[in-house]
Amino acid sequence: MSISGKVALITGSAQGIGRGIALRLAKDGADIALVDLKQDKLDAVAKEIEALGRKATTFIADISDRDQVYAAIDHAEKELGGFDIMVNNAGIAQVKALADVTPEEVERIFKINVNGVLWGIQAAAAKFIARKQKGKIISASSIAGHDGFAMIGVYSATKFAVRGLTQAAAREYASAGITVNAYCPGVVDTDMWGEIDDGFSKITGAAQGETFKQYCAGIALGRPELPEDVAAFVSYLAGPDSDYMTGQAVLIDGGMVYR
Repeated sequence: MSISGKVALITGSAQGIGRGIALRLAKDGADIALVDLKQDKLDAVAKEIEALGRKATTFIADISDRDQVYAAIDHAEKELGGFDIMVNNAGIAQVKALADVTPEEVERIFKINVNGVLWGIQAAAAKFIARKQKGKIISASSIAGHDGFAMIGVYSATKFAVRGLTQAAAREYASAGITVNAYCPGVVDTDMWGEIDDGFSKITGAAQGETFKQYCAGIALGRPELPEDVAAFVSYLAGPDSDYMTGQAVLIDGGMVYR
């Protein structure tokens, strides 16, 4: 069994982990709705998906806006003829000492990393129920959703919140045949980690690349994580082999945080 013929929507899919997930699910046979804020990059990923022989559609949406998330799912259903898998991947990072974080910064990161996931869960579940079908909801947490890390404390708080939403939603939607799980990556070699590294450099004075190198030194498997590593696990969560799994936020980090 596979996800062949299913329709998956991935937020934050213009680059990085989201792009990796989109390409993997397309390789596994799904048609893909790509959602992000950058049309040119979305178009490039859409072409990659179409080259794999699958359908792709793009939609510009700010996931912190509830109405835009609902509209994105409506678009996916209309353009691709169904809706089966929701991947709440989009998010932002923040590197700052807790003592220095401003109310405006807290509001922004929570609107995207927490509210955006909540709206995605809400909208996807509503669509599955309206279509009278089972569905998969998969959201991005992090190793920072299991351990609080210094200088990314507010980011960690948002990822802990994703775990809470995942557990609550799993209980609320189980009777409708909807599973809700999360993936928790570690140090992934993407542009976001480049931004995190730059943020640490400004605070600690470390040379650019040094913080990334230090974190990678703590990975048991001995290398940075790639988007493809995350995508392989999301593929499992999206497919039938995970049908008896719900409410979980699983570490996929090469061996950094152990539970």
